[in-house]
Amino acid sequence: MSCTTILVGRDASYDGSTIIARNEDSCFGEFDPKRFVVVKPADQPRAYTTVQSHLTVALPDDPLQYTAVPNADLHIGEWGEAGVNEANVAMSATETITTNERVLGADPLVEYVPAKGAEGEDGYEPAVPGGLGEEDFVTVVLPYITTAREGVERLGALLEEYGTYESNGVAFSDANEIWWFESVGGHHWIAKRVPDDCYVTMPNQLGIDEFDLDDAFGAQQDCMCSADLREFIARNHLDLSVEGLSAFDPRSAFGSHSDADHVYNTPRAWYMQRYFNPYDEVWDGPDADHKPTGDDIPWARQPERKITVEDIKYVLSSHYQGTEYDPYGTLGTEATRHLFRPIGINRQNHLAVMQIRPYRPQVNRAVQWLTYASNPFNALVPFFPNVDDTPAYLRDTTTRVTTENMYWENRIIAALCDAQFAETSAAVERFQQKMGALGNRIVAAADARVDELVGADAQAEEKLDEQYEADDISEDIEPMEPADIIAAVRNADVRAALEQANNEMAAQLKDGTDDLLNSVLYTVSMKMRNGYNRSDN
Repeated sequence: MSCTTILVGRDASYDGSTIIARNEDSCFGEFDPKRFVVVKPADQPRAYTTVQSHLTVALPDDPLQYTAVPNADLHIGEWGEAGVNEANVAMSATETITTNERVLGADPLVEYVPAKGAEGEDGYEPAVPGGLGEEDFVTVVLPYITTAREGVERLGALLEEYGTYESNGVAFSDANEIWWFESVGGHHWIAKRVPDDCYVTMPNQLGIDEFDLDDAFGAQQDCMCSADLREFIARNHLDLSVEGLSAFDPRSAFGSHSDADHVYNTPRAWYMQRYFNPYDEVWDGPDADHKPTGDDIPWARQPERKITVEDIKYVLSSHYQGTEYDPYGTLGTEATRHLFRPIGINRQNHLAVMQIRPYRPQVNRAVQWLTYASNPFNALVPFFPNVDDTPAYLRDTTTRVTTENMYWENRIIAALCDAQFAETSAAVERFQQKMGALGNRIVAAADARVDELVGADAQAEEKLDEQYEADDISEDIEPMEPADIIAAVRNADVRAALEQANNEMAAQLKDGTDDLLNSVLYTVSMKMRNGYNRSDN
């Protein structure tokens, strides 16, 4: 599954939030309609069987409620992809990543092996289940964790026990930290804490470029890994660092460096970092510090200014605007305009941006920004995940094309606008700005309503005022133990208020999307080849 991920540490974000964001892109030639749902404890399976690998996993009996963005058509599995649970922990799964032959030879992927022959006949061999994969991760991990660090630990333990049939990167966040997890072969893994003052770009490649093994096998302050990783590296001669000159580099040891990466992956990291750090380095021309095809683009770096949700939407919708590589642009040549794989692509399924706000009470500090289909033509809007149900416009996606749900309406708009990009771009931009502004207003109004319901905590307000004065709003104003967080977010009155805000957002989004569809349909219809400008009247 091809995707693009951005992670933003709390000191790098505009409001002190931790933010994890990812485009889920379907495979070439496919669309996977998505739904936004709440999974309640009673609906969570206790024995989970994967569709892809036919593996059955026993699950704990005390799941938390969580949101997910599963497929509307479940014939290939659940694919929950992104959500927030009742402990205010967010998870994004997965970023498909690439590795190399040395790793796969040392620890093969755990793939499903179908049965051979018929049971009872000579030579019959029963089927062998495969490991876990993107289809499963949210379902078997998110309901059972109360911190981002616990997410790493649970997913790591599952991979060590059952293995995986693909290479993936997974993000976990809470109000205090973000962890990035990468699988290495069938059973091994590494994870690194995102520095608070940095952002991370991940474009379908194994990304971590520096890793402290001593920390991973010691205090685990910033690094964690599978139990035998050190021996695995040594036994298979995977460490390519030069003694005394470089630290252990997982990207070199475990990752790929193919020619295809330089067309499909590295240009996306180049463009995102070019956007967030335009003046730190030279990005264009023969003397560029980093080129679109470079293997040395850093995994994490400090931005030149704080990063907003709007910034994230822009870069995850981007198609190399302002460069010769823009397929909708006029710079360069026809060849350069189609040289690299864009970030905002036709086969996008959804974008989720999960924001955990430390300056809000636990009861409503999580926001799951969401949109469906091709990002250059849609609008990212906020929804509160700690509710009992989600709006029908996003929840009830069908496998049948219809304008009555958000996924297909956005898909239709994208197909129309792509054909007449220049003529429709102004209408799309107005729609995106209008919906984004409306979303921020709805969040602010919901925050005010929640404050009325739960009462303002004078000590927390004083703490927040001090942080504003110090220009540091990343410290948690209402720290709680996980059990207390869960109890807080189960406030029925608050859930009802947040659900009302979500429904208002969905209704306004539906109206705005209908208007955009009307506008672009008219514009594109006037460009049809069988048009004739003489009026019949």
